[in-house]
Amino acid sequence: MIQLKPFIKWAGGKGQLLPQIRRMYPQGLGNTITKYAEPFVGGGAVLFDIISSYRLDQIYIGDINRNLINTYNTIKNNHQELIEILSYIEAQYVSLDSERQSEFYYHKRNEYNNMINQYDTYKAALFIFLNKTCFNGLYRVNKNNIFNVPAGKYKNPKIYTLENISAIAKALAHIDIIAGSYTNVYNFADEKTFIYFDPPYRPLTSTSSFTSYAENSFDDKEQILLAEFIEKIEKKGAYILLSNSDPHNIDSNDMFFDNLYHTKKINRIYAPRMINSKGNNRGHISELLISNY
Repeated sequence: MIQLKPFIKWAGGKGQLLPQIRRMYPQGLGNTITKYAEPFVGGGAVLFDIISSYRLDQIYIGDINRNLINTYNTIKNNHQELIEILSYIEAQYVSLDSERQSEFYYHKRNEYNNMINQYDTYKAALFIFLNKTCFNGLYRVNKNNIFNVPAGKYKNPKIYTLENISAIAKALAHIDIIAGSYTNVYNFADEKTFIYFDPPYRPLTSTSSFTSYAENSFDDKEQILLAEFIEKIEKKGAYILLSNSDPHNIDSNDMFFDNLYHTKKINRIYAPRMINSKGNNRGHISELLISNY
């Protein structure tokens, strides 16, 4: 099988953590466990690792970010036109000097934000272009669902890779891709299903929140509701793995997740801090991998 790679950057993306996450896949994956679901798919690093390594009967992915899901569905259903548009935009962008590149970026950002409730191939192309040329590859929207990340500084960014997009399109052909709440996975789950939950992380500090991937925030109340849903879905026999931040990085007495998931196995792994505006705060911190097996 071809090793697929995410087609976008994503805050909290799991690419560098894959070796540690891979060791947490349940035994029987690809044999007795024949279904996989990822209700917070994001950049899809774990998804692409699994479908590159295992043959499964059914796969379900979802996300509340409708523009992200539009992009997945566009790759699935119309990747050739998508590639043509991306090729044209990339050629325009790289032909400009840095000042005009910035102007081009903000023009495309305004164009994207004016396409509210429009989900098509061109918007998917803008989604990928903005992701690859914005500051730090961050996707952030305000309460009005307006994408507001400033331009990044790139001399010659690679907006897309033809081989990877084409391979992803083939891999997504038989995958269910749904825009909406993580609770939609309930009917998909059974005793043959492995579900990986990668929700917006609980911020470690008041200034480190990058949870606004959609117009709705994901606060402590939402974290508790997710834990309650996991208890509910666990009764269907599903194998569950969840990632989140580790409060112990800041306060060893903060037992929020230890208490919330006290019936599960809680593993602490070390991860590089990927997004921080201050270079001296880009270090290795612990994250949580929580499982019911």
